[in-house]
Amino acid sequence: MSTSLLYHGWGVVGYQYQRTIYVEGTVVFRIVQDPTTLTCPCCESRKLIRRGASHRRFMALPIGRKKIHIELPIQRVECKACGAIRQVKVDFADEHSRYMRGFERYVLELSSHTTIADAANHLGVSWDVVKDIQKRYLQRKFSRPRLGRLKQIAIDEIYVGKRHKFLTIVLDLESGAVVFVGEGKGGDALEPFWRRLKAARAKIEAVAIDMSQAYVRAVTSNLPKAILVFDHFHVIKLFNEKLTQLRRDLYREAIDMLQKEVLKGVRWLLLKNPENLEDKRNERERLEEALRINQPLACAYYLKEDLRQIWDQPDKIAANAALEDWIRRAAASGIRMLQRFAKTLAAHAAGILAYYDYPISTGPLEATNNKIKTMQRQAYGFRDQVFFKLKIYALHLTTYALVG
Repeated sequence: MSTSLLYHGWGVVGYQYQRTIYVEGTVVFRIVQDPTTLTCPCCESRKLIRRGASHRRFMALPIGRKKIHIELPIQRVECKACGAIRQVKVDFADEHSRYMRGFERYVLELSSHTTIADAANHLGVSWDVVKDIQKRYLQRKFSRPRLGRLKQIAIDEIYVGKRHKFLTIVLDLESGAVVFVGEGKGGDALEPFWRRLKAARAKIEAVAIDMSQAYVRAVTSNLPKAILVFDHFHVIKLFNEKLTQLRRDLYREAIDMLQKEVLKGVRWLLLKNPENLEDKRNERERLEEALRINQPLACAYYLKEDLRQIWDQPDKIAANAALEDWIRRAAASGIRMLQRFAKTLAAHAAGILAYYDYPISTGPLEATNNKIKTMQRQAYGFRDQVFFKLKIYALHLTTYALVG
């Protein structure tokens, strides 16, 4: 085998081919470094005294399904210029690495299109080899995301199981990249993020959150100039939860068995949007019957539909009028659940109407949370918390389909 093939096949320059050996289905190319290319790893001087060598093997790009290793005696030298005694640098591999850079690049390219297990199976290596290469790459690129250019962010939490419990995620709404992963939930989980954000001197314009008081206090304390935008999906979700509880209470209080039977079968119909009701299953008729025989439930249901219209107004002035009208009707309904919810909306009116200044939501973050859960399910969980966080940071660059 010629030395030029080492260069064209594996990018090895400055080394000479000696021989090839075959060990248990693996092809091993033995090479030596050209003595004229030896330099001090500290000062790059060529005035050296050789102090022996240690043999090492590096995993290289395979030929088909055949594994390839490069074996090299790494020279130890003493520098006459600076006095350092060190091993010379290996040009085709990183320090302390067992893999050639070409092999690592190939692993990373495969990993961007498939799972770790599939990449390991294709290369005929263990799962840990692919994970180790991925982890070192992710640490170099994503261990400290840049925060200086952040303008609009979303904050939410995600439950990831008994091992890690909750994680607090901060998403850059412009790039779609996760910029912070905190352990736990609530304001305390965001403390490291605020410190890094202050050091980066980022000028946050708007923050999309739910109506959690912990997040409200954390954002207003650390970003007093930022506009709070309460996510409209969370507002609707919260009302749906209250509506479900109202149906349960009405079911328990109902005396007539027919009324109980009607209320029992409409739980999901109440939560569906009217345009999604299926006529083939008589869902519209069943819902109308339940609303006809129960006035409080009908009032809450129609107010739910009107609540959605607050975010469909042409401008902020019209939205404010619609919100005030909704709060007034809910307060006058005489239904305790609606009256309490009206007070909640009145207290958060500024954040709800801020949507018309900054039309953002936590929707992209919810999609990212779903990807995190899918990634976790595919991997059957992550025991390495650091690796798990790094994978979350790189999730927006994943191009293969997340299935499962």
